[in-house]
Amino acid sequence: MSDNDTATATDTATDTPTATDTPTVTETDTASAARDPAEPIAIVGMSALYPGAQGVEDLWRLLLADGPAPASGTGPAPGGLGDIEVDVARFGIPPAQAASMARLQLLMVEAARQCLDDATGSGADRGRTDVVVGTCLGLDRQYANALRVDGARYARDLTEVLADGAWRDTGIDARAAGQELNDALSRRLGASPHDRVGEMASTIPARIASAFKLRGRTLAVESADATSYLALAHAVDNLRAGLAEAVLVVVGQRDEGRFARRALAAKGFAARPSEAGAGDAPVLTEGLGALLLKRRSTAERDGDRVYASVLDCALRHEARPGIFRYSLSAAHRRAAAEAAHRTADVAPGSVRLVECAGYGTAAVGRAEQEAIAGIHAGAPRDSVAVGTVRDRLGHTFANAGLAGVTKAALALHHRTVPPVLPGTDPAPTTGPFRVPRAAEPWEPSTDGTPRRAAVLGASLTGTVCHVLLEEAAPAGSVPQGAGADAHLGGARAAGAARRRFPGGQASAAGRETGAWQAEPIAIVGFGGRFADSPDADGFWRTMLSGRDRIGPLPAELFDRDLYHAPGALALGRSYTDLGAPVPVPTQPPPGLRIPPHRYAATDAAQRLGLDVAAEMFARYGRDPHALDGVGTVVVGSNLGLSRERRLHTGLCLDDLEADVRSLAALAALGPDDVEAVTKLVRDRFGEAGPDDLPTTWDGCVASGIAALLGNEHGLDAVPVAVEAACASSLAAVDVAVGRLRSGGADYAVAGGVELPCNARDMVLCSSLGLLSHSRITPFDAGADGFTPGDGCALFLLKRLTDARRDGDLVFGVLRAVGASNDAKSLIAPDADGQARAVRQAFAQVDFGPDEVDYLEAHGTGTRLGDRVEVAAAAQVYGTGRRTAPLDIGSAKSFLGHTFAAAGAAGLLRTLQALRQATLPPSVNLRELSPDLALDAVPARVATEAGPWPARAGRPRRAAVSAFGTGGINYHLLIEEGTDATR
Repeated sequence: MSDNDTATATDTATDTPTATDTPTVTETDTASAARDPAEPIAIVGMSALYPGAQGVEDLWRLLLADGPAPASGTGPAPGGLGDIEVDVARFGIPPAQAASMARLQLLMVEAARQCLDDATGSGADRGRTDVVVGTCLGLDRQYANALRVDGARYARDLTEVLADGAWRDTGIDARAAGQELNDALSRRLGASPHDRVGEMASTIPARIASAFKLRGRTLAVESADATSYLALAHAVDNLRAGLAEAVLVVVGQRDEGRFARRALAAKGFAARPSEAGAGDAPVLTEGLGALLLKRRSTAERDGDRVYASVLDCALRHEARPGIFRYSLSAAHRRAAAEAAHRTADVAPGSVRLVECAGYGTAAVGRAEQEAIAGIHAGAPRDSVAVGTVRDRLGHTFANAGLAGVTKAALALHHRTVPPVLPGTDPAPTTGPFRVPRAAEPWEPSTDGTPRRAAVLGASLTGTVCHVLLEEAAPAGSVPQGAGADAHLGGARAAGAARRRFPGGQASAAGRETGAWQAEPIAIVGFGGRFADSPDADGFWRTMLSGRDRIGPLPAELFDRDLYHAPGALALGRSYTDLGAPVPVPTQPPPGLRIPPHRYAATDAAQRLGLDVAAEMFARYGRDPHALDGVGTVVVGSNLGLSRERRLHTGLCLDDLEADVRSLAALAALGPDDVEAVTKLVRDRFGEAGPDDLPTTWDGCVASGIAALLGNEHGLDAVPVAVEAACASSLAAVDVAVGRLRSGGADYAVAGGVELPCNARDMVLCSSLGLLSHSRITPFDAGADGFTPGDGCALFLLKRLTDARRDGDLVFGVLRAVGASNDAKSLIAPDADGQARAVRQAFAQVDFGPDEVDYLEAHGTGTRLGDRVEVAAAAQVYGTGRRTAPLDIGSAKSFLGHTFAAAGAAGLLRTLQALRQATLPPSVNLRELSPDLALDAVPARVATEAGPWPARAGRPRRAAVSAFGTGGINYHLLIEEGTDATR
């Protein structure tokens, strides 16, 4: 769902915040000097919101306290964040939207404010400050909206039971009872036109960007309890690449609803704090935190107070088919640590504080302890302090890594080693380790090397993480050690560049603008499934067919009697029943041995992703097990999957039954009769499926799409889900490209998947007037909104130098990904913000806009959105030096709007067009909108396919745009590969 789609009569007010400090937007959104590819990243601001510690100073006091061990021995007493008051007015949040916001969104905006206020220097360039948010599992508004929409079905079942059963002659008005229940649900759960925007995880970073006028990249990420580390790694990549001057990382976890705790209990977590202790089982707790990050050189320039510096954030993954579980491999943990030390070029012996993850079963703890014992073998006796923030905060899941980094940074800043509460013993029994039971002064090393700490992490999906931190040097003083402990500079920086950027060199344009080794990235495999197209080749045939694949949704996806109200703008109904659905696979692709019971527990998006991945690897032409090195799988997705919402609704049937008992329409019935009614309704409503099996959580977590793909194909690839509204797919590609260019990954799978052809999305999008009353028609004079479509596309990526070395077919070459945020309204598009993303993309390459032949537009099909998109293109592509018009088109005219998969659909269409040397058309374009300033580019929108002429002295080149709710903008540049027609 895009902000191009949301300028409607239901809310024309913009979200103008009270924050000031609006910077001037420069033509080149890049750094002013060449970047060191392994420069330390300074932590210049922090915030902390935890039960019992609401602020960084509070947290430090809590960490130093010598309180008694909790009764369970596994964490603090239970507590939540529900009592924190947040003044929405200070952030410029319109009252019409405030009620639709997830509670976590409000808390994260407050955490962001505290973090920005905590920074003491001259501030960040807000035009080049990214916002990366991390969270895991559903948000309260997602659960409430799903329950309200499903509750309408429950109310109908109640009506039918009362009308057809033994209560027919009691005088009860069955219809009145059903309507009363619907009204009660709307009051209890809330109902607003803004519900679809308010429930999205990506609205959180967008809201932060809007409130504080931060115009850089904006996205939400999720990787189970490794979420913090993925967010941190992406921030480090972007800062070192010169794509951002500062990054605000905000990661939080709330104990939302009833699903998470029940599903995690089946994975070995304690269902309640009182049950923790056996086997050191972790218990889910709440917590939020934020870090403001800059390159160390930037922080020094700005006069920032630096808590500590991140030297590296290394991630590794253990691919194990079957149920998701923590890695038991000490070798993988040690490999992550060695990678971090190698990149940072510091010796393990210089680390004097190790912050362990300390969660999971005893077996997980043993693997962690074995790994650090091997890393620190030979260190002096009692020289390494070992702790875990879990003794104070519990397991804050998505936030766990950020909590550990915050603790270690505070320890380095205060030069004090915090104590570990009695009852917690994270250290190995042998080696140079000690567990401090009282606060200790952190003495300097005798050889002058800086104080250093390590933070360890792991996730339920099999990822392990290792972060190295270093104390801040006094102003004007850079501590020097010997050999490997020397600070970055000269030969060391060059060596790091060779390790992390093999074969890559900055382009001339990159050197001039300061962007670091936008190294070309090869697409060596791809797959896709949209509408009735079974694969990527069928998708291309659809693009050439001259007709769309949009039609009435099947009854199993959309109950017309219940949810369809043609022509009406209503909170509980959709005024259209059109879409372009994809059949959900019913069995795993050939070659994957997934047991039926486990496959049945997967979400539809996970199943579709598995099938498309099989096609992608088949086109790659080699066994995926042969992929060398470390990888990553990054999938753009809605971070609240449909299966999780359905299971949560099932857990709330007792709430619905309580509502039934209070209905005035049933006052004539006795208690026994009411109970009989609720039992019959429950039987009719049906069960959503088991919610207490070890596979339940696996099928509901968004990063499970990536983890399932990687684990079942045996890839040592870190899984992550990304949400950036309808730009999610290109955000996923951006994260993957950053990992490849930084050397954090040797190969990547990236793309997106979403299936919005369902009653919930139809109702919520219709409530805000986003949907077309007929069908999506980008660039047409009659365009009135979008039509939803299901889909998935995935791409296998390598550095171009590596692909050539390996003899891979190169189907296309990714040259750049630019990104920005409008930092204005969450729901209205902005040409300047979109143009900023385009400019950033071109700042990474050695060619100009006049050398791009084709633009795959976002094209969501509103006159305002289409006009703004063309106007933004004209700002950059209208250079006056074009020798031929820029061709513009959109896959959405054929397939509808596939939400998180929209950018992947656009990239797939563009890649196929390059391979076939054919310019693709748009369909259903009857009258070009008079609002489009095509002559300013100049540009044209083709309605028929045509040849794509070869260009003398250069490859064919194209661009792909994707924009999302919250002012999120991404722009990708691609050129034909060496094997374009194969």
